[in-house]
Amino acid sequence: MSGFIRKVKTASGATAVQIVEKRSGVRRIVEHVGSAHDDLELAVLVQVARERLFAGQQVLDLGLDLPRAGDVPAGTDRSGQAVVTATASQVLWQVLTEAYARLGFEALGDDAFAAMVLARCVEPASKLATIEILNDLGVRAPHRNTLSASLKRATARDYRDTLAKAARAYSLASAGTSALILYDVTTLHFENGEEDDLRRVGMSKEHRVDPQIQVGLLVDPGGFPLEMHVFEGNKAETTTLIPVLSAFSERHDVSDLVVVADAGMLSAGNLNAIEDAGFGFIVGSRITKAPYDLAEHFARHGNYFTDGQVLESTRQMGTGTAARSRRVVYQWKFKREQHDNRAINAMVTKAENVADGSRPMRRDRFVKITDATKGVDWALVERARQLAGLKGYVTNLPTTTMDGAAVIAAYHDLWKVEQSFRMTKSDLRARPVFHHQRDAIEAHLTVVFAALAVARHLQDATDTTIKKLVRTLRPLRTVTIAIGPHTLTAEPQINPEARKILDRLPPINGPGH
Repeated sequence: MSGFIRKVKTASGATAVQIVEKRSGVRRIVEHVGSAHDDLELAVLVQVARERLFAGQQVLDLGLDLPRAGDVPAGTDRSGQAVVTATASQVLWQVLTEAYARLGFEALGDDAFAAMVLARCVEPASKLATIEILNDLGVRAPHRNTLSASLKRATARDYRDTLAKAARAYSLASAGTSALILYDVTTLHFENGEEDDLRRVGMSKEHRVDPQIQVGLLVDPGGFPLEMHVFEGNKAETTTLIPVLSAFSERHDVSDLVVVADAGMLSAGNLNAIEDAGFGFIVGSRITKAPYDLAEHFARHGNYFTDGQVLESTRQMGTGTAARSRRVVYQWKFKREQHDNRAINAMVTKAENVADGSRPMRRDRFVKITDATKGVDWALVERARQLAGLKGYVTNLPTTTMDGAAVIAAYHDLWKVEQSFRMTKSDLRARPVFHHQRDAIEAHLTVVFAALAVARHLQDATDTTIKKLVRTLRPLRTVTIAIGPHTLTAEPQINPEARKILDRLPPINGPGH
C-alpha cells in the first residue's frame, strides 16, 4: 500500500487536496484535506496533507507535491507560483537547543560543538555524516573543518570542566542539595586498533580482546550525568575511584561526598583509601560473609526472615594495621530468595550431571572432587540455601547519618548509572571508537557526555526515551513557501503524541538556567 497527495479541480473551479492510498491497484480517498481557491491556500493545504502522510508513515508521491526551488528551471517566470524553498524539523531542533541552553551548556560559546552534540542526540554519526544529518534537519551545518577545529578546542580549553560545572549546577537546582553520587565503570573498545599508552587490552565486561579504554561515570541520585573520566584500558576498576572523587571534590569545592559503587570496588585497602581521602561510601558486600556477620540471628532464628527485614552487624576488614571495623547492612527479600533458589537448583542439576558423567567438567559450582570421584558438594549447597534472599552492603556512614533502609535505597539507585551507560552505548553509540589520538578520543567522549546529559534531561522531563522523542518530533516539518514576492511559513500539525511530549517540557528559564 502506498499513499500520496492528489489535487483535483472541482466544479466550482477550486482545487481539492486529498490523501489517497493505493492498495492492490485500487485507489481510495483516505481523507479530503480541503479545497483551495488560490495558490496560497493550495500551498497550505498541500503542506497539511504532507504532514499527515508523514505522520502516518506512508509513502509520499513527490510528483504531485509543490515544486521546490531547485526544481524550477532558471529563467522560469515564478510570479504567482507557490514554490517550497525550505523545510526543517524546527520543532525537534528547538526542543534540543532549548534543552542544551537549559543545562547551561551555552556557556561554551561554541556553535559547532553544540551542533555536534545535538546531532548526536538525533542520530550518532561521523563528522561528515553529522553535516548530512544537520542538513536534513534544515539546520545550517558547519564545515567539516569547523567541526574538527571545535573538537580540538574541546580538549585545549577543557570543555569537560565547563560542562561538568554546568551539569552539577543543574543537578543541584533541579534535584536539590545532595552529597550522594553514584559511580560505575565500563569499557569502550576500538575496532582494529593497535595498543598505545591509553588504548590497552584489559579485562573486558564484554569478553572482547580488542584494545579498549575504561570510562568512569558519576551521576546524581536521579541518574543525571555529572562527570565522565577516561582511563587506560588495562587499569583496574578499583584504582579509578579515588582520582574521580578527588577531581570532583576539587572542581566543585565539596568535601562531604558519599559515593555509591558496586561490589567490584569492595576491598579493604580500597575502602581505607576512600575513607582516608575524606569520602563516605556505600558498596555492595560479598554475601559469603553473612553467616559470620549474622551468627546471632542464625543461632536464634535459623534462616527465618520476614520479607524486607533489615539487619546490621560489624565486620573487621583488612589485616594488621590496615584492619578497620566496618558497618554492614543486610536485607532479606522473599522475591530474591525465590530467584536465588532457582539459580541454586539449576547449578545443582549441572553438578549432578557432572557427577553422573552426562555433562563434561567445567567451572561448575557445587561440584566436589574426591580423589577420582566427582559428586555434589551438599554442604556447600546447604550453605548457599541458607544465604538465599540476603544481600549485603558495607558503609562507613554512622546510623545517625543514614539508617539501614536509606543505605539500601541509595545502593539500589546504582541501576541509574547502568541506564546512562546503556544510553551512551546504544542510543548515542559511543562505541566502537574510531579515533586514535588521545586528544581526539577525549574530545569525542566530551561530545558524548554532553549528548548524554541532553538526552537524559529530555528523557526525565518527558518520560520518553530520546529515541522515541526524536522519532515523534523529527517528521514535524516547518515549510517555507515562496509565492511571487511573498513568503509563507507553514507550521506542522502537532499530533497528540507530539503534543504530550511538548507539554511536559519545562520553560527555557526553568531549573538550572
